[in-house]
Amino acid sequence: MWSGGHLLPDGASGGPAHPLIRLFGRWARRPLLPAARLWRRNIQLRVVATTLLMSLGVVILLGLVVIGQVRNGLLDAKRHAAQGQAVGGFEVAEQVADRKSDTRGQDGAGAAGRGTQDSGAWLNAMVEQLASGGKGAYSVVALSSDSGETPYVASRGPRASGDVKPDSVPADLRKQVDEGRTAPYERYGKIVHAGSGDAEPALIIGKRLDDNNGDAYQLYYLFPFTQEEKSLSLVKGTLATAGVFVVVLLGAIAWVVVRQVVTPVRMAAGISERLAAGLLQERMKVTGEDDIARLGEAFNKMAQNLQLKIQQLEALSRMQRRFVSDVSHELRTPLTTVRMAADVIHEAREDFDPVTARSAELLWGQVDRFESLLAELLEISRFDAGAAALEAEPIDLRDVVKRVVDAAEPLAEAKDTRILVRGAEAPVVVEADTRRVERVLRNLVVNAVEHGEGRDVVVRLAAAGGAVAVAVRDYGVGLKPGEATRVFNRFWRADPARARTTGGTGLGLSIAVEDARLHGGWLQAWGEPGGGSQFRLTLPRAAGDVLRGSPIPLEPEDSRRNRHPGDAGARQPAAERLAAVPVQPRSPLPPVDATAPSADPTALPGNGARVVRGAPEPPPGRPKTTQNEGEGRPRGR
Repeated sequence: MWSGGHLLPDGASGGPAHPLIRLFGRWARRPLLPAARLWRRNIQLRVVATTLLMSLGVVILLGLVVIGQVRNGLLDAKRHAAQGQAVGGFEVAEQVADRKSDTRGQDGAGAAGRGTQDSGAWLNAMVEQLASGGKGAYSVVALSSDSGETPYVASRGPRASGDVKPDSVPADLRKQVDEGRTAPYERYGKIVHAGSGDAEPALIIGKRLDDNNGDAYQLYYLFPFTQEEKSLSLVKGTLATAGVFVVVLLGAIAWVVVRQVVTPVRMAAGISERLAAGLLQERMKVTGEDDIARLGEAFNKMAQNLQLKIQQLEALSRMQRRFVSDVSHELRTPLTTVRMAADVIHEAREDFDPVTARSAELLWGQVDRFESLLAELLEISRFDAGAAALEAEPIDLRDVVKRVVDAAEPLAEAKDTRILVRGAEAPVVVEADTRRVERVLRNLVVNAVEHGEGRDVVVRLAAAGGAVAVAVRDYGVGLKPGEATRVFNRFWRADPARARTTGGTGLGLSIAVEDARLHGGWLQAWGEPGGGSQFRLTLPRAAGDVLRGSPIPLEPEDSRRNRHPGDAGARQPAAERLAAVPVQPRSPLPPVDATAPSADPTALPGNGARVVRGAPEPPPGRPKTTQNEGEGRPRGR
């Protein structure tokens, strides 16, 4: 499973993923499939989820803006208040130092000596005095100046109010205060407490001053942001709670609003599905006068008109089937009389003059064709009425093919055509209606002989899996592009001006395709201009089974496309030629006008109706014939 320590094959760079990766992907994707399917199918879920996400984004953005504004406002207010408090404290410290200096000047040199000794006590008293008015609001720290102008005195260590550590003042701020001399400076920092070691953000404002002896020292005010942080936390909590309620409320509103719109749409979709299933009496429930109500009224009106039109079409179809059936039945009696009279006249034709004798022969032939047309109209009417019944029994298609070939021998001899049977070495057993299968094959073989241009007609049998097939191949004029599907239409001919030479009625292939559908099988056509054609009948081996494919490819192996791949394109793979073709649906209504354009069979997947243009090639074993362009007879069935 591992190749060279890598999941990809040797030498692969970004190629197909390893089976393990694909397996893991399928395993990880399987739980997500129901959610993805629900997301695709439920528009209400998508709208509500989108509304929630967008609302959440708006609330978060709005909260960030509000919190930023509140934070800036609190900082500005705190800064202005701290500056005022610090400036006042600095002024008090200067005034106290000035008073001490004046007192020292009046007392003389002895007092100066005592002032120098009491500078530490003076700083302690000054820090306690300044910090006494702001317990919890600020802290005071006094530090020695590092400017080097005043010698270090042991009693002048750092002083701080409360439990604040003197090193809470940043070193760069101390340096800046020393350099600034008399100007106050401020910096954001943190207050470190001696007892707990906790640090809290604060605003530190410091200034260089002179003590009672005129020595420089640094005085700092430390203003913690404890109260501001509490206020900001309260604002954040309030905004978060309000945001959650707003998002939930917007989601509920979106759900209610979308439900009002989606419910009629779902109702319309369900009613449309029932209408498509044939329940034409279904209607939408309409309440109110809004746009949804107007949509429901329009939908109901459309359904009513559709029901009326379908009922009219069904009535017209029943009338047409009834008319065809009645006319066919009513014509049987006079046709029998005409048939008897035509037989009598035909038997006595030798006693007539040549013109009358020829007329008697034409009359007898046309009456015979009239009988065939009448019988096929009756059969078509049974198919249209859904009254055709299948009498399936196990049969050997070789026997059916033999009877069909024997019956077509006289016509083949008249056309100088040989009928060859291939694949009859082993039994080809299928559950089918003998009469209907024989009728289909007889029609295919007779058409192949008629349009085969005197060349061989090959009948091929094959069985594989759950299907059997019979293909009839001729090498005549073939089929033009688009004719492979229209050839099964009723009374369709490639050239309407061409007369029928063998008495065909134009309904043979239409009845044949209905017989194939009645068996659950396929009847398909392939052809190429000048290269002949092939009709393939595929039936399930057991009655009622569903076909998955055919054992015989629809395009024969000796087609021009396969014999000259360089001229007609690459040869199609066998797997594609044997691909399954969808079951041909049976329409209860007669087909539309045969002259109407239909889809190009080359665009229909799986029907095999591929047409290759090019010069015709004679089949193996037959002499090559020549004919001018346009002289070949168009194919009509």
